[in-house]
Amino acid sequence: ALAKALHTMSPAGVVELIKQSKLRGRGGGGFPTGVKWESTSQEKEDVKYVIVNGDEGDPGAFMDRSLLEGNPHSILEGLIIGAYAVGAHKGFIYVRQEYPLAVENSLKAIEQAREYGFLGKNILGSGFDFDVMIHRGAGAFVSGESSALMNAIEGRVGEPLPKYIHTSARGLWDKPTVLNNVETWANVPLIVRQGAEWFNSIGTEKSKGTKVFSLTGKIRNSGLVEVAMGITLRDIVEKLGGGVRGGKLKAVQTGGPSGGFIPESQLDIPVDFDALEEAGSMMGSGGMIVMDDHTCIVDTTRFYVNFLAHESCGQCVPCREGLRQMLKILDRIVSGQGREGDIELMEELCDLMTDASLCALGKSAANPVRSAIKHFRAEFDAHIQQKRCPALVCPELVRYEINGEACVGCGACKRECPVEAIVGDTKHPHVIEQSLCIKCGNCLEVCKFGAVSKLAGAGSTLNASMVEEHIV
Repeated sequence: ALAKALHTMSPAGVVELIKQSKLRGRGGGGFPTGVKWESTSQEKEDVKYVIVNGDEGDPGAFMDRSLLEGNPHSILEGLIIGAYAVGAHKGFIYVRQEYPLAVENSLKAIEQAREYGFLGKNILGSGFDFDVMIHRGAGAFVSGESSALMNAIEGRVGEPLPKYIHTSARGLWDKPTVLNNVETWANVPLIVRQGAEWFNSIGTEKSKGTKVFSLTGKIRNSGLVEVAMGITLRDIVEKLGGGVRGGKLKAVQTGGPSGGFIPESQLDIPVDFDALEEAGSMMGSGGMIVMDDHTCIVDTTRFYVNFLAHESCGQCVPCREGLRQMLKILDRIVSGQGREGDIELMEELCDLMTDASLCALGKSAANPVRSAIKHFRAEFDAHIQQKRCPALVCPELVRYEINGEACVGCGACKRECPVEAIVGDTKHPHVIEQSLCIKCGNCLEVCKFGAVSKLAGAGSTLNASMVEEHIV
């Protein structure tokens, strides 16, 4: 593909080919790649840059990692072709610090490319010069945002900047810059070699080609899958993933911590950029976390908000304080202290963050909360109004009880209880003192007679006289 582009195509011809292919960015935004390249190619600057965004920070996502570790030459080839198309002579591969093998293999690929004349001066005798270097990110999730990533490469703090001007015009060191995701660059050689018509034959009308997804969570076959755009979520989960490991399929969370929950009843939607966005989620970089009926949506939402609150750069008040306040509310709800009006307050915070946050992290941080409330409102109501966790996950909203008829008084649960909350004599039914119980679950694990049950609701507290009466 590189030889074909350099020797048989003009830079403008390469840009036009990518435009005709309708390739959209695989990093989550879905912006047309050819349009971005065209904007940069038209800038009248002598210095331009191309960048590979390998800052894959979503929990449960490892698509870019697999490419950087397993086939870095495909990314390099796409990057060189892109540099030729827009007139750049310097490139960067931004890799997160947590991917040491990806860094090692990418460095090895760069050395091999230089050795074979694919990088450096006069590439393949074409007169085109281009070289690339690796930049290791410091691990901040927000550094995956374009302006934050460029700040980091320049040696500054990886924080987002207001986008008054597109990075295609003024990006790295105020020069025209093309930034694309790892998977986007890896698609370029395939399009150059096979043609736009071939690429357009795969996928949907507005989302062409294939997409790699990572399947994790309560799924039988976890790992990476590459599918044509337009396949349904249900087919990915049930046919490719083999369905859930146990229990019933409840929801799929797509798009990482900034994505949304899609309930089982809506899993027949096609997987493409627009359909997922209409469903209140997003494609993101391609993470998919499968959840069954043993997953507490409220607690999972709290996990994502906690992640985003810690990863917020803190520059703008809507994101920084909005996430902190939302986390306080969710912490309250899962601990049994939820109040009437908490849901409405979170919805108000979602609107504020979406409208007023500086960058995409804050604007999209509302997605998991909005979609959770929209599709699983009853679960929130159970936590707030009934003080119970239907999925039996939130420790403060479950209780452990011993069935006196099934208990043989073996004492196994009593011996394993770390706080001596279980009382009872040998060969007599035991009872749990709820005021002492810390909900560790040891009693449930060690009981061989099925006498211990985990139930929704905090339950009532047994006082000393009730315990004594029960034993008698």
